[in-house]
Amino acid sequence: EARETARNIFGSRVTLAARSYDAVKNSDALAIVTEWNEFREPNFEKIFELMRSPFVFDGRNLYETEHMESLGFSYYSIGR
Repeated sequence: EARETARNIFGSRVTLAARSYDAVKNSDALAIVTEWNEFREPNFEKIFELMRSPFVFDGRNLYETEHMESLGFSYYSIGR
C-alpha cells in the first residue's frame, strides 16, 4: 500500500523496489525513516555487500553506532 501511494505522489521521479534488498543494490546511502518490523533486523552483511557506498542515515535511531561502524558502515544516527 505504501509503495502505491509513493508511486502516485512521485511518479517516475523515484525508483521503487519490490524487496528491501533490491532497494540498496548499488546505492550510495541508506536512509532509515521507518520503524516497520521488516526493517528491525536486516542482514547488514548482505546490505554492506550490495551497497556501492556504505553510508547509513538512521532517522529512527534503531541501531547502535558502535555496532554499525564495526560492520564497516559510516553510520549517522540522526536526532541523538
